[in-house]
Order: sequence, then structure tokens, then C-alpha cells
Amino acid sequence: MTVAQLLQQAIATLQPVSATAHLDAQLLLAHLLDKPRSWLYAHDTDTIPPAVQHAFLHLVQRRAQGEPVAYLIGQQDFYGLRFQVTPDVLIPRPETELLVDLSLKLAENSLFSRQKPGFHTGEKTGFENFRGTPVRAVDLGTGSGAITIALKMQRPAWQLAACDLSPAALAVAAENARRHGAEIDLRHGSWLAPFSGERFHLIVSNPPYIDPQDPHLSGSIRFEPRQALVADNRGLAHLAAIIEQAPAHLYPGGWLLLEHGFDQQSAVQTLLRQRGFDKVATHDDLAGQPRVSIGQWHR
Repeated sequence: MTVAQLLQQAIATLQPVSATAHLDAQLLLAHLLDKPRSWLYAHDTDTIPPAVQHAFLHLVQRRAQGEPVAYLIGQQDFYGLRFQVTPDVLIPRPETELLVDLSLKLAENSLFSRQKPGFHTGEKTGFENFRGTPVRAVDLGTGSGAITIALKMQRPAWQLAACDLSPAALAVAAENARRHGAEIDLRHGSWLAPFSGERFHLIVSNPPYIDPQDPHLSGSIRFEPRQALVADNRGLAHLAAIIEQAPAHLYPGGWLLLEHGFDQQSAVQTLLRQRGFDKVATHDDLAGQPRVSIGQWHR
């Protein structure tokens, strides 16, 4: 079979179950051939060896059963970088890039706009001496390491730390850091427990926030690690735990940034205000859904 014929057969199999059947088929075949997708267009009449055909159609069947393409090819792009992913970690998603964007923006505003309300408080905010003291940021529940590595690649001088409760996830994050040449302080543990006595300018997290009763858990997301997806108390348990712990680990003037579900904006904002955070706000992702809530610590 030629490239075109093989892709046509795969697309026909995937169209009933995937809205991205064309892309899925191309990614799977390009992966097996170790070629860019553009190569498929230029070589659509090339004959594919039987062994590759068999391996490709096997991957197509797995995809047709709902298994994510990222797990099938072992990689996913995030913030312009390519990351190794395995079923031990969540697949990095475009909406999570908002956490990186906001972290960069908040740090820059804090560093260069010290006279703005909320930054010039008469006490050190942790940002005053940034020329001699790099920004310190931590990513809680890092998974593949995508967030913290993206930050490190954007701001090499920052001191980046990250943790995860899963040793297998930490191994994936360590491999991704090695591939990108990113120096990240990776630690094992739950939320801020591994950072006793330490403070940061930014605390960032995309924690589990899906309600255990959410019907979407029966979809393709079921292939991802449940412990990285689901939280008790209508999905708020881990968000609440991080909000409770964060003040002891933030410099005055530091920020907490949390990704959450589209319907959790009000609850997360309430938790932040009750804990004493100022400048509480929620930012929408590219789809227009409320996705990341932030708060600044001054006490």
C-alpha cells in the first residue's frame, strides 16, 4: 500500500470516533516512519513496507478505541517545545500554556512596576533585589515537567523547582529536563511538603480538579492517570489544600496561580479570598473558558 492509500484507510477507521481523524492518522504514520508530516504529502505514492503497515494499523485500532495519540507516539508539544509523555503523566494541553504566560507576565510586572499598588508596600516583596536574586518559582504536581521547563527555557536565570507525588512522573520530568538542558530542582512529595521552610515568588499548579462523578471520565481521558485528574469535594480538594499551604511559602508580593475547571472560578476565588489573598482574578483560556485563577500574598 502507498502512503496515500494507508492514510485513507486509517482515516476511514478513525472518522467515526475522532474529530481529528486526518491529523491523528498523519501523526501516527509520520511517527512510525520517523519523518515530519510534510514528508507524507511529498511521498504520498511511496510504498510502505508490510511491517510498517501492520504496526501503523495496530496503532490506528488503539486510537479508534480512544487511546490518545500522545501516548501512542510518546510525545506532545507544549509552548513550542516537545515533551516525552507516558501514561504516568497527564498530556500537556494548550489551555495550560496560560499558566506559563501569566507567570511570565506577573513576574515582569512585579519586577519592573514596583510603584504600582500592591507592590510598593514599605516592606521587601521578594522582588526588589531581583538583579542580584533570581526569581524563584515552583510547579506543584509537575507531571511531565512541561510548565516548569517551559518557564526555564523562557527565563534561564530563574530558579525553578517542581514536585510530584508519583516517582514515575518525576522520572518523565527528569528526562524532559535533560532533553531540553533545563536545570530543575525536582522533588518527590505532595504539594508544598517537599519545600519546608522555603519561599518562592511564584507558585504554579495544574492540580487534579475533576469531580469523581464527572461523565467525561469515561471518555479518552480514562487513559490518563486518574490520580492526576480527580479530586474529592467536587474537584476542589487539592485546589483548597494548595491555597491553604501557599502563604507559608510565598514572599510578600508573591503570586499563586492555579488552573481549574471552567465551572470552578467562583469557588476558587472564594477560597483565595478567605485565605487572605489580594488581587484575586481569573483569566480565560484561548477557548474563552475561565481557566486560571491568581492571588497575591502580602502578609
